[in-house]
Amino acid sequence: MEKPAVASLQAQAEPLAALSISHLSPSTRLKLADDELSVNAYPTDCGGILYVGVPCHRIPTEADLAAIFEVAELAGVVWLKFDSEAAVINGLPIFEMLDPAS
Repeated sequence: MEKPAVASLQAQAEPLAALSISHLSPSTRLKLADDELSVNAYPTDCGGILYVGVPCHRIPTEADLAAIFEVAELAGVVWLKFDSEAAVINGLPIFEMLDPAS
């Protein structure tokens, strides 16, 4: 592999943080699954990937997501990956899953 290609690719790298989908409220989770969030999002089978940007590209209208974007921007994180198996982040709110039978 040519070193210039590696350096060029590294120059394009953007930080991504993986966090538990439990940090999203049930209504925000549903919007993510339905690709209806107020920000750029790419739904997956177990969560989704959201573009934050640095500086923040757009502030979400969803209050729970706006608070997470604020922390992500301060941390220099450009992308957020919400996943059912990712880490719970200390200091962020946690929302219970709704029982689909109720």
